[in-house]
Amino acid sequence: MSVGPYPEYKDSGVEWIGAIPKPWSAKRLSFLFRVIGSGTTPPTDGGSYYDGELPWVTTGELREAGISDTAKKLTYDALTAFSTLRMYPPGTLLIAMYGATIGRLGWLSVSACTNQACCALAAPQGVIPRFAFFALLAANEALILLASGGGQPNINQEKIRAFRLPMPSLIEQEAIAAFLDQETGKIDALVAEQERLIALLKEKRQAVVSQAVTKGLNPNAPMKDSGIEWLGQVPAHWEVVRVKQVARLESGHTPSKQFSEYWEGGDIDWVSLNDSKHLAANDYISETKMKITALGMANSSARLLPEGAVVFTRDATVGLAAITTHPMAVSQHLIAWCPSRAIMALYLLRVFNIMKPFLDAFTFGATIKTIGMADVGKLITPLPPIDEQAQILTFLEHELPIFDTLITEATQAITLLRERRAALISAAVTGKIDVRALATSQPEAA
Repeated sequence: MSVGPYPEYKDSGVEWIGAIPKPWSAKRLSFLFRVIGSGTTPPTDGGSYYDGELPWVTTGELREAGISDTAKKLTYDALTAFSTLRMYPPGTLLIAMYGATIGRLGWLSVSACTNQACCALAAPQGVIPRFAFFALLAANEALILLASGGGQPNINQEKIRAFRLPMPSLIEQEAIAAFLDQETGKIDALVAEQERLIALLKEKRQAVVSQAVTKGLNPNAPMKDSGIEWLGQVPAHWEVVRVKQVARLESGHTPSKQFSEYWEGGDIDWVSLNDSKHLAANDYISETKMKITALGMANSSARLLPEGAVVFTRDATVGLAAITTHPMAVSQHLIAWCPSRAIMALYLLRVFNIMKPFLDAFTFGATIKTIGMADVGKLITPLPPIDEQAQILTFLEHELPIFDTLITEATQAITLLRERRAALISAAVTGKIDVRALATSQPEAA
């Protein structure tokens, strides 16, 4: 694919757009859509407003795609009772105005109403909605910069109405939208391919760990039933024991947030749910998001745990685990296992890695999953002789980096593809490249 610039450019007068082809203009959204509005959230504690037939869009459903169904639906009673609710037609563009989803886009594939956090752009005039969608995608960062507010940033409708998009002729809009549909479709297919590869690699990696940790390295070893469903058969000479028999169980605590001296200037690493992402992706933890002071630890039930402890989340996402590289404390949302000489910390971590999918059976709580301390005490581990544990870990030390490297490469490929997609959209909708000839010479996208 080879594309060049337009013959002549002029200043658009809009920072995020920059220079545009000479015949183009930059127009406010209020000039491009006759209807710009939102909706509301009917109360749940009265009236027959929910479980109806009318799709009701929230910002969580804006995923740069068409919306043909919604998690919740409203009744006609709601539409009658609330003047702020209206039905928007298929093709309406939606922009998230509040919170973590701010700037996210979608469009209606069916008639629907929205909550108050969605801004709806309907009844287009002089603009192809598909072109406007791509232009708004390119403008995402500029849109987010319009936000105000602290904990709950928002973009109000007035700012959206005044927001300007680059505007070529309708014929060019059609050509650009067709070109981008085709090219982004190709990129999206490549991204999906890489995502499938990553899923397969992770599945295979988990299988290699599971095989080594539960079956050992000798395929001819006599086996016995472990008596544990998720564990299955294990080598006959292995033991199967409760984790607490081979590792000391420690719990944690949170120093009072009312005393700044327990936190400010703290130098004691304190593992909390804020570290969940790190625990999910790493075998070791060397630094934590939050730290406490010695005074904070002295005035709470938190304890300094030794290097080599296996920390383990027992709330929210249960079973995320990693090994401490130096003495640390943990919050009450985690526990820590301090291994005895009978089990190696890394072997125990690998057991937790493969145990994680089976931990739901122990959890309770509708909103936040939790595993109780009584059930924590029931967790089981296979226990090979210590020299065999070392052999298993040496084998995995050789095998796992192969998968990790392939996963990293596929992840990097996805990042590059998405960057190319964003750059291509931006260049096309702002006229930095002239795609008219390409769009007309290629078959229409399905």
